[in-house]
Amino acid sequence: MKRIVCFGPGPKFKGGISNYNTALAKILDSEPDTEVHIVSWTQQYPAIIPREFVDKSSKMDFLEGTDVQVHYITNYNNPFSWRQTYILILGLEPDIVIFQWAIAIQGIPMGRIAKLLKRHSEIEVIFDLHFVIQKEGSKLDNRLTRHGIKYADTFITHAYKTVDELRELFPSRTFTANETGSREGPGTPVIKLFHPIYDLFKADPLFDKDAIKSELGLKKHVFLFFGFIRKYKGLHHCIRAFDVLRNRRDDVSLLICGESFWKTLDQSKLSTRIKSALFGVAKSIFLNKKDDEGEYRPLELIEELGMTNEVVVKNHFIANEDVHKYFQVSDVVVLFYEYATPSGVESLSYNFELPIIATDVGHFPETIKDGFNGYLAKAEDIESMADQMERFINHPLSGENVVKATEKMSWENYARAILQID
Repeated sequence: MKRIVCFGPGPKFKGGISNYNTALAKILDSEPDTEVHIVSWTQQYPAIIPREFVDKSSKMDFLEGTDVQVHYITNYNNPFSWRQTYILILGLEPDIVIFQWAIAIQGIPMGRIAKLLKRHSEIEVIFDLHFVIQKEGSKLDNRLTRHGIKYADTFITHAYKTVDELRELFPSRTFTANETGSREGPGTPVIKLFHPIYDLFKADPLFDKDAIKSELGLKKHVFLFFGFIRKYKGLHHCIRAFDVLRNRRDDVSLLICGESFWKTLDQSKLSTRIKSALFGVAKSIFLNKKDDEGEYRPLELIEELGMTNEVVVKNHFIANEDVHKYFQVSDVVVLFYEYATPSGVESLSYNFELPIIATDVGHFPETIKDGFNGYLAKAEDIESMADQMERFINHPLSGENVVKATEKMSWENYARAILQID
């Protein structure tokens, strides 16, 4: 019996990392002779962050039918809970503990827990890296990341770019990268895998695309932007590129689905105003001015550019049971990111066999073969983005291409690499 702990946000939280951690636990549980636990945060971030992270909309239970046990215990703001987390994990007698690493600010508690676990040589400590160099550019990022991940026995990355960043962060360490799951070779093993294709969300075989298009007021060709609205995801580029496209033709719609990342709390409440003020001070000290997202309002461009008849907006968190509807009604997903590490939205798109139009940044050229399972536009080039959107209309790409391009990117292959199963 192999016992595995997946440390990260449990299924009650919003967002891609929660979905990812849940999907990983679920597939590991399906392997023979495994016992899997999710050890989760109760609060993932400093209390001053003015955002709601708990999913209060979804009713779907992703862990239904599994034996995965979920333990909500770790509170970022309570250091005593960090040791309690260590004691809980130790009591589970795991062979492997897999930490989901997705933001540098969690480096303090995660580094502490990993350091304590490092005392026990029988436990393999793995850090599954969704990034190494932080998107937002905080002055403390590298220090917090070094502190958080340095105790790993093994790393997992989803792109070779992340392997390079790991070497940059720890120049005195030796890393041996492979794609098989091997732990052999000099220095610290790095398993270069991929962001697996989500199977948590299912397409509805009886879905009436034409009826839903009519209900939503969508035209013939539907381009989808999905997920949290963050500046680095380039929604402002997407809207401006679509504006160019809709001035070329009258049969296109842009569907925007997702909540504004920093607008999830009631702004009229005193507690929200206090949190926002304190968080603003912290950002002014630690973040570059250009990276402050507080005033990022790309949706205002829609009215400014006179696009209200061509753009449909669902500016809220999409409940898990409703996700399929927006992907099934769309023809292609648009990811005009300014910079990118492997994207959960990309994986989600492949789950519904949708091709992608993305900028040629980060890992996208590794996973998107231009003209086969997607199209690549030049970053920061609105005309290029619009051209690729029109190129898709003139030369649509089939779902069969998407399936073929991603056939090795299954959760089964991912789990077997972690467990070193041939």
